[in-house]
Parts: sequence; structure tokens; C-alpha cells
Amino acid sequence: MQFNSDNAAAVHPAVWQAMIAADAADMPYDGDGLSRELDARFTQVLGRECAVLWVATGTAANCLALAAFVPPHGAVVCHREAHIEGDEGGAPGFYLHGAKLILADGHSAKVSPETLAAVIDPIRPDVHQVQPHAISITQTSEYGCTYRPDELAAIAGFAQERRLKLHMDGARFANAVAFLDCAPGEACAGVDALSFGFVKNGGLSAEAIVFFDPEAAAPIRYRRKRAGHLQSKGRFLSAQILAMLEGDLWLANARHANAAAAELAKAAPDRLLHPVEGNEVFLCCTAAEREALRAHGFRFYDWGADAARFVTAWDAREDHVTALARAVAGL
Repeated sequence: MQFNSDNAAAVHPAVWQAMIAADAADMPYDGDGLSRELDARFTQVLGRECAVLWVATGTAANCLALAAFVPPHGAVVCHREAHIEGDEGGAPGFYLHGAKLILADGHSAKVSPETLAAVIDPIRPDVHQVQPHAISITQTSEYGCTYRPDELAAIAGFAQERRLKLHMDGARFANAVAFLDCAPGEACAGVDALSFGFVKNGGLSAEAIVFFDPEAAAPIRYRRKRAGHLQSKGRFLSAQILAMLEGDLWLANARHANAAAAELAKAAPDRLLHPVEGNEVFLCCTAAEREALRAHGFRFYDWGADAARFVTAWDAREDHVTALARAVAGL
């Protein structure tokens, strides 16, 4: 019974069908009809004009997006638990040609204007110190917590005041929108670039980089090629993305995953380490308790000495979720 990661979930049948339908001759790279639909489709979904590039991985989406804003001598400010800091194998430094990450604090892996200012203000505005050029936040955060519209507005206002670009790692953006029950554009308001995740939510191998200033996308088309992410049969990536957007499938999938996580959270409220506002549940569990759960067939990640992370997915089986909830409640 798999609760390790939503990356381990199945590919949604609609995605497979869309890829089969796309298996016909068309223009290569991003010149095909499906890829040409992306700008208009995302503009409709997010309520702002945008330019969209597909890539195969979330790491590439994050780092190429940031490359639009940050020179090699600059820096990105992010939470110290951010995926770009802890789980991307140095890719930001590679794609940004040596740019630095400046690490901020904040509860549940969320930053605020105050925690951002705490690390930015001490930086002298001279050539001897690395200057920040962008802020990167994660929606939902690495601990499954969601930025509310007022929190986003405060961070966006801070970024504008400091003349910094704002990037959002939206690997689980769908889960945030589902939790907030708001228009998708509200969950990324004020952001300059969004890495819109699909792989964790039923996709196979396609993520979207959304630029809300279409001009910012132009140089990234060259960088994408240089980085090896300009696939010759790009229509198969576009097909996945469009299939997920059709009929708001991406939101339906996220709602199912969130509901499963909420069921787990209700089973052990006193063990919760962070609020459950998406599809991740972090519980206080001793080593012996974790072994007991694994003995029942549950798979999940340890999270430090006395904690465990459980991730639910779009295809979470009700019987598996109920069994885990009962097992956790019975510890």
C-alpha cells in the first residue's frame, strides 16, 4: 500500500488516450498544433496572459524559470526546505551558471516578508556581496501547507518593493487550488513565473513553465534547447498537459488526493506536525511505530528520527486509505 510519493502514482487513462491520439505526423519540437494551443489554454485557466513552455521534469521547470530572472552573479531567495535547495542535486547552480541560493526561514516551509527581509536586509548593495534577483516559493509548500491569497499578496508586494522577480514552484499547485477552492489565478496571484506541475497529479512526463510576461519566455526557448529539454516530438508533452486541463481533470485529481490526506489527518490529529492543506501528511511516529505500520504493508518515508511522511495521490484507493487511517489511529 503505497504512500511514499505521488510520483509513484499511475498515469491517468485520459493522458494515455491523449498521447495515442497525438501519435500522428505533425511539426516537430514545439511547432505542432497542440503546443501552439498552450498559451491560450493557460491564459484561460489562470486569467492572465501568459506564454507557456513544456519540459519533462519539475527540476527543469523550476531552474529554467529562474534562469529568466537571475544572472550568474545573482541569487534566489527561498526557504531552507525548498525543493530547489534540498532535492534538485545542485541543478539551480547548473542552470543559473553558479547563481547562489539564499535561505530563509518560516513555519511549515513557508516564507513571509518578515523572514525574507531578515536574510535580504543584511546584504550590502555593493559588488562584494551577492545580490538577490528573485524569490522562489512553493505552492503547496514542502510540508504540504498552502499560501493564502493575502499571504501571496504580501510576498508579491515585498518582491515588487525590492525589485525582485517572484517564482512559484507549483509541483503540487493543483492541490493548493483544490484546498483553497478558489480560481486558479488567485493561487498564483502576483507571481512572475509558475512551474505548473502535472507529473505528480496523473501526468507521465510533462510539466509547464508559465511566464506571465510573454517576453520573459523568449530567451528561455534557447536555454531549453541548450539544456536538452526541447524534445523533437513535443506534441506528446502538450497532449498530456491539455488532457489534464480538459474538463478540469487536474482539479478533480487533486481533490481526490486531498480528501484522502484529510482522512488520514482525522485519524491522528494529535500526531500532526503540520496542518494538512494538500496531499501530504506529516506525523510524529517513533521508529517502532513506523516498523509496525510497515509490517502491515504500508510504504512511506521516514522524516527524521521521530516522524513520517505520507503522500496521497489522484489514484489513492479508498480501502488503502481507510486501512492506513485505522492503523495510525490504533498505534
